[in-house]
Amino acid sequence: MPELPEVEVVRRGIHRWATYATVTQVEVLDQRSLRRHEVGEADFIARLTGQLLDEPQRRGKYLWIPYGEGSHALVVHLGMSGQVLVTDPSLPDPKHLKIRITITSGDRIQELRFVDQRIFGGLYLDALVPAVDRPEELLPATVTHIGRDPLDDHFDTEAVFRKLRKRRSNLKRALLDQSLSSGIGNIYADEALFRARLHYSRPTETLTRNEVSRVYSAAEQVMRLALSQGGTSFDALYVNVNGESGYFDRSLYVYGRHGQLCYRCEERGQETLIERRKFMNRSSYFCPVCQPVPRRARK
Repeated sequence: MPELPEVEVVRRGIHRWATYATVTQVEVLDQRSLRRHEVGEADFIARLTGQLLDEPQRRGKYLWIPYGEGSHALVVHLGMSGQVLVTDPSLPDPKHLKIRITITSGDRIQELRFVDQRIFGGLYLDALVPAVDRPEELLPATVTHIGRDPLDDHFDTEAVFRKLRKRRSNLKRALLDQSLSSGIGNIYADEALFRARLHYSRPTETLTRNEVSRVYSAAEQVMRLALSQGGTSFDALYVNVNGESGYFDRSLYVYGRHGQLCYRCEERGQETLIERRKFMNRSSYFCPVCQPVPRRARK
């Protein structure tokens, strides 16, 4: 599933090619990609056609393009395999094309294509409302419950620490909780925990302020590095708006490296193998030496 760096790469691509373009035509090829727009296809087409698109915004994994003088937005939910491509209309339709939005800017005509193989993602229109903590900041009404992400200038580590201390959960589950802090998925959670030298099963109520700061700083570092490399691509399901894949997977320390040597231990002359454990219907990867299992591990 695309995580924060991948969504930010897409947002930047849309910003470059679609900001201040006008929607001239909307074609829905698969209504399943509009299921979040509950009032249906005709309403979606009528309300979006003729609109001037503003600068795309993002919070965590949520991406939206304001229009209508900032009162509404086209919300893009990538889901497991969603792609947003900005292409020349003369190019052949990609496989799994679900929605085509024709946009014009001056003499330039382009298509904003939503492609989704597994159909977990989709597009919908939503009203923009003030953020709870910063009323001058507008969010889609369906995104207000999403926490800020570690790349956000207003991310409050101290506030997250206080919330974590009140929970009876484990650290990785908390990192994946998008209402607490957004944008961190399975890949970057494992990478951040390795950098912070913390095990995924650490009980949240035992965390110190320093440890919380350490893991979220590590999450910020790893996501900024991934962003600089175009995101992480293990297959063709994640690409940027030009159809190119990211290559941060070449820089991963633990994720997907089960049975391989830990780089950090190898530098110390130790031969420790990365381990994998089942976690929330997925996998967690960690080094048993760098990230020892806590005495009070919580499942």
